[in-house]
Order: sequence, then structure tokens, then C-alpha cells
Amino acid sequence: MTTTTVTTGVTGAVGAAHTRVEGLAKVTGAARYAGEIPFAELAHGWLALSTIARGRIRSVEVDPVLAMPGVLAVLHHGNAPRVDTDYVGLLGRPDPTLAVFQQDRVPYAGWPVALIVAETSEQAREAAEALVVTYDQEPHDVAFSAGRPGTYTPENSAAEKGDIEAELAASAVVVDAEYTTPEEHHGMLEPHAATARWEGGRLDVVDSNQGTMWVAAELANLFSLDPASVRVRSEHVGGGFGSKGLRVHQVCAVMAATVLHRPVRVVLTRRQMFSLTGYRSPTAQRIRLGADADGRLRAFDHQAQNLTSTVHEFIEASANVGRVMYDANAHHSVNRVVPLDVPTPTFMRAPGEAPGSFAMECALDELAEKCGIDPIALRARSEPDVGPLSGLPFSSRNLLACFEEGARRFGWADRDPRPGVRRDGRWLVGTGTAAAAFPVGSMPSTAAVTAEADGTFTVRINAADIGTGARTALTLIAADALEVEPRRIRTRIADSDFGPAMIAGGSMGTRSWAWAVTAAAGTLREQLALGGDIPPDGITARSDTAEAVGALPKKERHSFGAQFAEAAVDVTTGEVRVRRMLGIFAAGRIVNPLTARSQLIGGMTWGLSMALHEEAVRDQASGAHVGADLAGYHFAAHADIPPIEADWVDDPDDEDPVGIKGVGEIGIVGVAAAIANAVWHATGVRHRDLPIRPDRVLLAGGGYSAAG
Repeated sequence: MTTTTVTTGVTGAVGAAHTRVEGLAKVTGAARYAGEIPFAELAHGWLALSTIARGRIRSVEVDPVLAMPGVLAVLHHGNAPRVDTDYVGLLGRPDPTLAVFQQDRVPYAGWPVALIVAETSEQAREAAEALVVTYDQEPHDVAFSAGRPGTYTPENSAAEKGDIEAELAASAVVVDAEYTTPEEHHGMLEPHAATARWEGGRLDVVDSNQGTMWVAAELANLFSLDPASVRVRSEHVGGGFGSKGLRVHQVCAVMAATVLHRPVRVVLTRRQMFSLTGYRSPTAQRIRLGADADGRLRAFDHQAQNLTSTVHEFIEASANVGRVMYDANAHHSVNRVVPLDVPTPTFMRAPGEAPGSFAMECALDELAEKCGIDPIALRARSEPDVGPLSGLPFSSRNLLACFEEGARRFGWADRDPRPGVRRDGRWLVGTGTAAAAFPVGSMPSTAAVTAEADGTFTVRINAADIGTGARTALTLIAADALEVEPRRIRTRIADSDFGPAMIAGGSMGTRSWAWAVTAAAGTLREQLALGGDIPPDGITARSDTAEAVGALPKKERHSFGAQFAEAAVDVTTGEVRVRRMLGIFAAGRIVNPLTARSQLIGGMTWGLSMALHEEAVRDQASGAHVGADLAGYHFAAHADIPPIEADWVDDPDDEDPVGIKGVGEIGIVGVAAAIANAVWHATGVRHRDLPIRPDRVLLAGGGYSAAG
């Protein structure tokens, strides 16, 4: 046995820039992802998807496929193991389409109708493409538009105070405008992949997900298993952005492993991901703003609509973002949905806030124009002291500090407010700004910290690092909590056997996990202070933050930011080029400036892509996507991205043990609006529909004449 001590005085890991602890493994290929980990006797599953958008399966011609080389099984609605979706999981009732192969009903184009399992993925794919499925087809409806028939208002989706109509009538200046955003897809680098096997009476799943506890619990519910008999691991994840929860490929892998009694891997293709892993719903939004002549808001009305599937309700809560942003005598916001014959949408980076901020912040810019007031000054005049609807105090609110610092660094004071007057050769040049906000939360988590006999420490927490750098952040947090160098910390994550912990979502992951790690480290320090030898298996302290999280006082907790963009527009070709971007954020304590800045720049890059490129299009006749791949679905490439700066102001959250707020999603919020506002400033023409494509710029036609 060895005696070890915690050396005091070694602090400052949090707040200093550190490269990722797993960075070398990733860039050298040593880090293996879910679709790469070897298994003995591994079989491969390939999904066959429906070619109709609505109807029933009449027949699945299995025998010719079973005779093909290497084919082991064909699972479909006639022979697949039974599952149960009648339960309430971590995020509520599951999407019934997780009950794959349970009935002959086809709810949308690209729905799984069979899983072919073979010795190799090539054999499985060939067999899947040869499988003949016949259908009884029914008329489908995939057409989304504002206020179309079938739209309804879900429960608890509206919030209001005051009399909107009366305040609009009393306003000196009114903006009433409609905005749209298209269907968008996550497009992460690593496709969804899962391998399932039964070992020692336990279901073992190696997966790419945003929370192994979440996936393990859902699988246990679906297959009526004891939760203790399910283990899910997901050590390295190549991006998630909200889409990597429980999907049909994991269910299919478990089904096949159960039938064949050997490991089965199912990896989705990029094209399959367009129909099977969720997406951001298109939105149609109406904003009505009423203000006094000096720009102070009297009325704020935000009405948003999104689509959902016919089998499961998902709300893209675009109208929620304004509920904490601006004070007004009357406030009204509502989210409405319409069910169509499409896959169920899901969470996508800043769900609700990303499309909602586009409409809201463009409308604020239009109001500033009508009032003849600087856009930043206009926002400051409706800055709330407490939550505009809740009346709760803010834990901290440094939005104006973000605008002040951003305006200084961007050179906003030198801006000529008149649109269409600045030229650079064939380009019209303009600048725009927008505010950003994203809620801050904490969820209960457990952690264990072990003092090892060799003088190192092992942190075990069921966190998920989906590319954010969470593993490194937790290493730094543990190092400071134990007052040792980060090199003495080993952080193990993403194993459901480690116990319950928050998923990587809602910008709550690192905040929740850090709290648990800090608590466990504090308990361990107390144990070590008693002295004595460290046994070979170490000394372990555990934490559970459920009680502490529940005791937090109710406040409005949010990250805030100010986005700035400069755009150049060639009205002859319709080309829009963003020349520079700056984001200044108030996001609590920054654990690792290196990875935090990367997260913020990544979000801002996505916001540019949202503004100018991204748009998934459905063919009305077939109900399927047009160009369901990364060639047909356009997104920003390296050449589209200008110099981007991301920085932050001091924003302490003293009620949180580590002061973290979260930076995963705030970076995308407001970017599309800042760019759209810059395009207006360049040309004098408003674009209220995303993306701002060249053809839309050209169709504005004579609207640019005022710009010369």
C-alpha cells in the first residue's frame, strides 16, 4: 500500500487553455468510434426503407434475399421481436416509430420496412437493395405553409401578459412581418452507428449517442428488460447536435442480436439519416411589435408554427426566445404545430432559439429602422430588470455589456446607418447585429472520484463528449477541486454502468457534470485529510447532486450574446459573402477558453450556413427529400467562412458551484438575423425567408435601385 497526499496550492486549471486530453488519440486514429470497434463473430445489419410516404406493406419477398450469399436473417413486421412504447422515459413518451417492424403501417417516406443481416456489410447492403416490398399506397400530405388547415395549438405552448391589441393600437410605430426558415439537418461528421450483443445475460451496446443513461433506459423500457441488465457505452462521438438519442438503428441492432445470438452492428448511411435521425422543422413565424416614438416596446407578439409527424408531437418552440429578451407592456407568444406525413423532427442545436431569434431579431432591426434609432440603442430601451413574463430575477444578465464590447471591437460607431450607400467595387457592403440568449439549467448527476495508489486520481461520470471538449473540461474541474495538476487526473466517461448523469443536451451537460465531480472531489479531500495509506484498489468518494439541484432558487438563468456581421452583396449575380463576424457572449465561467472558443465559433459558422445555404427540400409528389446527401443539401464550406472572432465578458453565476452556464448552443443564436440585417444594410432590401439564396437576391429586382 502507498501513502498519497493531495498537494495543495496547485490551482488555476479552470480558465486556462488546454488541448483536449484525447486529442492525440483522435488525430492519430487511435480513438475508435462506434462503427469501428472490433467484435468477434460480428454480423452486419442494413436497413431497407420504404419508397412510399403513406400506406401499408402488402408483402416482403424474403426468400430470394435469404438465398443470397452471406445473408443470415431478414427482420420485418411479420417476424421481428416485439417491443413496447407505452412508457414515459427521460424526455416523456417516446416516438411510436421507435417500435420498428411492429406493424405494416408506413408513416413516411424512408421508414424502415426490413433489416437484412449478413456476414459483411457489403452483403447486407446488396441484399437490402434486392429486397422486393410491395405496398398499398395512400394519398400523403407533406406540404407545410403558414396557417394551413390542420394546424393546432398544443397545451402550455402560449404565454402572455397585457392586452396586445390595445398596445399595438396605442403604439406610434408598428412592425408586422412574417418570416420563414426551412427544414434543416444535423449533418454531423460521424453517422449513427450501434453494435449490440448479449454477454453474460446482459445486453451490451456500443453506440454513438449523447447520453448512455438515456439510451440504456429507453432500450430497457422498449424490450421490457431490467435496467441493470443493459449497458451502453459511447466513448467517442463524432458530433450529435441533438440527433443522437435513441433511434431505430439501435433498436434494430438489439433485435437482430437477440434473434441471432451474436453481435450485430447497424450503421446508417448519410442518405438514411435524412429520414431516420430527426431534423429541425421548417417554421413560419409572424412578429408584431409596437413601440413608442423613442423605440420603447409597448407590444411584443411572436407567433410560430412548425410541422410534426402524424404519430408524435414535437414542438420547435421558436416563439419562446423573446419571453426573456425584451420588456413590453403587453407580451404574447405561441407555438403551433401541424401534423404531416413526415418523420418526427427533433432537437437541433438551439432548438427554438435558432429559428426564433432569426425572426425576432430581424423584426427588432426593422423596428429600429422605422424609429430612426440605432439597433443597439433600441434594444437597450426595452432591457428588462426582471423576467418580462415570469417576474423572476436574473441570476446574471450582461447582454448590454456584450453589445458594448462588441460594438467597440467591431467599429459599430463608424457605421453609416443608411442602407445601400457603402460600395466596394461591384459589392454593396453592410453591417448588422442581433442579440442572443439561451437558457441555463442543471440536472441531477452522480460522479465518483478515486484516489489511486500511484498518486493519480480517476474520475468516473456518465458524461458524453460529443465533440465539445467535455472530457477535458471535467479533467480541469477535477484538478482544481483536488488542487493537483491536470496530468494526475484520468477521466472516464460515457458508460451507463457509471450511474445516472445528465445527457449532452440543452447546454446543461458540463454544468451538471461539473457540479457532481466537484462534490465528489470535495468529499474525497475530506477522506484523504484523515491520513493513512491508499489501498491497491484506491479510495473512492461518490456524489449525487439531486438534492442540491432541486434546492436552487428560482431565477431566470440564461447565457446572452451580441452577434455582429459584415456582408457584401453582388446584386448582379445574387452572391452574398460574409466578410467578418464577431460574437461577444456572457456565458458564465469559461472552463477551457480553447475549446469554448471553438464551440462558439462552430455555432457562429453554423449560423452563417443557416443564413445563406441550408435548406432541405421535400418533393411533394413522392414525399421524400430532393438530394438527401451532402451534395444536394448545401452547407457552408471553408471558402464561405470569413474571419470569425468569439470572446466573452465577465459573467459570474455565484449560485453555481463552478459558475458554468454553457456555450454549446448560444453561438448559433442570432447569427442568421445579424447576417440578414447586414444584407438589408448593404442593399436596402429585407429578406425574411431563409436561406438568402442568390435567386432570392436576384428576385428582389428593382428593390436595389435605391442603392445605386
